[in-house]
Amino acid sequence: MAEFIIVFREVLEASLVVGIIYLLLEKTNQTIYLPKLWYGVIASIIASVAVGFLVIQAKSALGNDSTKALFEAVFLFITAFLIWYVIFWLSKNVSNKKVLEDQTLNAIELSSWGIFFVVFFAILREGFETAIFLISSFSITGVFSYLGFFLGALLAIMIGLLIVRQGRKVNLQKVFQYTTLLLVFLASGMIAYGTHEAEEYLVKSEQIEETSIYRVWNILEPSSVQPGASPSYHPLHDKGTMGVFLKGFFGYNSNPNILEVILWVLATMFGLNMWRRFYY
Repeated sequence: MAEFIIVFREVLEASLVVGIIYLLLEKTNQTIYLPKLWYGVIASIIASVAVGFLVIQAKSALGNDSTKALFEAVFLFITAFLIWYVIFWLSKNVSNKKVLEDQTLNAIELSSWGIFFVVFFAILREGFETAIFLISSFSITGVFSYLGFFLGALLAIMIGLLIVRQGRKVNLQKVFQYTTLLLVFLASGMIAYGTHEAEEYLVKSEQIEETSIYRVWNILEPSSVQPGASPSYHPLHDKGTMGVFLKGFFGYNSNPNILEVILWVLATMFGLNMWRRFYY
């Protein structure tokens, strides 16, 4: 679910950018620059993949488990703040057609490769956000939904094509309104899980004792009935049937510490308040 929402939103923004520039070049009889538009798209995708690869490599290069936990905590906090910035500020100006067209025409006047750089940096922002958000989501769940990834991308490209090419009326305000609401909870979950990873760092680096941490609730994993059998999880354990979904989308933990719960509540209240102010 998280993969679908993240990819759908970011690819839709990127599709609108490419579509607007493509139609501008057609309308102004400057189709000679179309190859550079596609070069910009391809280069930005490669650069975005490189960003994701470098982050994963940086995490893998860390020595011990406590350092990795600290890296995860900091990375999740940064991602959550980035999501807030994107959904509440940048998304208000998504695909501002007039501004984007002016930037494109000015870039063409400056250089024949101007169109490449306009597209490259516009799409790179979306690709960078997608890579960082997906890595953070994977850090929480440990699994990746390829189905959600490809369905989100496909649906976003189709809607973008309908809007900029076929002239179909799609209420983008409503689309971004509801995807923003879902991202509010995703960002709050990253704050909560980042707090959990900070706890892991403090415990593994022996700065605090695990027994000294107050747990708001603790849904334990039942013991296996037979030796060697696969463990049976409580449905609300973060590896249980319901817990897996709650963990992936809301940052749910089946044994959270008190600070984790408090920060999740505060982050959710902050996000919902900002969402209401922007969309109502």
